[in-house]
Amino acid sequence: MACSSFAKLNASSSQWIGQQSFAQRPGSSSPRLPARRVSLPIRACAYSDELVQTAKSIASPGRGILAIDESNATCGKRLASIGLDNTEVNRQAYRQLLLTTPGLGEYISGAILFEETLYQSTTDGKKFVDCLREEKIVPGIKVDKGLVPLPGSNNESWCQGLDGLASRSAEYYKQGARFAKWRTVVSIPCGPSALAVKEAAWGLARYAAISQDNGLVPIVEPEILLDGDHPIERTLEVAEKVWSEVFFYLAENNVMFEGILLKPSMVTPGAEHKEKASPETIAKYTLTMLRRRVPPAVPGIMFLSGGQSEVEATLNLNSMNQSPNPWHVSFSYARALQNTVLKTWQGRPENIEAAQKSLLVRAKANSLAQLGRYSAEGESEEAKKGMFVKGYTY
Repeated sequence: MACSSFAKLNASSSQWIGQQSFAQRPGSSSPRLPARRVSLPIRACAYSDELVQTAKSIASPGRGILAIDESNATCGKRLASIGLDNTEVNRQAYRQLLLTTPGLGEYISGAILFEETLYQSTTDGKKFVDCLREEKIVPGIKVDKGLVPLPGSNNESWCQGLDGLASRSAEYYKQGARFAKWRTVVSIPCGPSALAVKEAAWGLARYAAISQDNGLVPIVEPEILLDGDHPIERTLEVAEKVWSEVFFYLAENNVMFEGILLKPSMVTPGAEHKEKASPETIAKYTLTMLRRRVPPAVPGIMFLSGGQSEVEATLNLNSMNQSPNPWHVSFSYARALQNTVLKTWQGRPENIEAAQKSLLVRAKANSLAQLGRYSAEGESEEAKKGMFVKGYTY
């Protein structure tokens, strides 16, 4: 059972509310419920308190999430950009650079790992999970199995991975993971169709319930892709529809809102739209959507960068934190934290320290943005380069 309450009729009948047939008064055409007392016992999963505490820890002031959960294939593309082969040794070396950065926990509260990384150790034999714990960073795990074509849709996708998720989640918990991530996508140029939106919302809700049952705080991530030439108003319309469906099905699956985190896209124009929006405009539209759709019980909103430049993602986050919000509004960035790091490292041992310093620069910038105190003054030209890739896959 997910971590929520349920109601049952307190009578000889054991039918659930919502399944009880209506009774009718003799001579009356109006149906009425039978006159029975209703009890509302609360049933919570074994991890309720821990889930709330984990979510609060990740959503702590001035901190956000480092996402390094790229699949082996996607990590290989990153390594290829600096001339390295896609081998486990090279993937381990790069992730060791990131996860052993001294002082990272000052700005980073959680790290999303790929399954391979969750079970890896440093070259000195120290588990990556232990490296994170020493910095007071919560280890997380990507649990979905990727996107596949959705039959009956307009060339859209659905996310697979529910089969066996409960047993996998239990193993991840044993290994030290305390939160999970499931990414599905919605494409505006493809519609989106009602089928695709419903499939995305239902899959996220089932995953969230299973995660909570196994002690993992679920990050709920229906990414609305940047692809397209649509205006920001269209993105807002789609985002409101998607999040409405998501929260409907989260409630249907008895997911405890205090024990989840969200990873939404910012509300921006399509990447190919003729006019770019300012950080202030993006903040206005994004916060409008969130206030209309997200209950204040949710502890944290951890935005994805979605192909924005490092500086763009930070500026937009900063604009959203210029006044108090009902939730912790922060970041869960991959490319927007790693791009400069990778280019600084170049696969050379002598560059590790410089690369780790560049990670701290980006992490600190986004920490300041979470607090609403960031300034782009002094940022490098590299950090201002956009990273949008049409049809990008993880």
